[in-house]
Amino acid sequence: MGEDRRFPVNLHVLALTDEKGRLIWISAARPGRTHDVTAVRRDHLLAHLRAVGLGAVADLGFLGLDDDGNDPVVVTGFKATRARKLTPGQKEAIWGLAAGRVPVERGFPHLRNWRILTELRTDPARATHLFRALLVVTNIEATTDN
Repeated sequence: MGEDRRFPVNLHVLALTDEKGRLIWISAARPGRTHDVTAVRRDHLLAHLRAVGLGAVADLGFLGLDDDGNDPVVVTGFKATRARKLTPGQKEAIWGLAAGRVPVERGFPHLRNWRILTELRTDPARATHLFRALLVVTNIEATTDN
């Protein structure tokens, strides 16, 4: 999972990609001030992922999101504090998770290729329809390029 705050109207959008970086899901667009965890909870994303037996690798913006420590759906890294430094094992886990997040970071540029997004001046509800339409078109292009 990832988010992109670089769209010009300051929208908050979550996305899921597959292991190759292809976008497979885009959340509803929300105002840019929306926190990652709030957006995931409003979309009931954890329940949907659990229902189909999937999981996600996420950045530290999603830390504390998953409430089931025995069967986590969203895996995040570890965060050091002044009082608690990271162990060597935690540091190694962070490197592995970062490598797994590379496809997510490649998914958003596919959306940014669409020039219409640079001129987008609309409310989040309309932006949601546009993002989801572009998701479909982007995936059609990806399948015809192979």
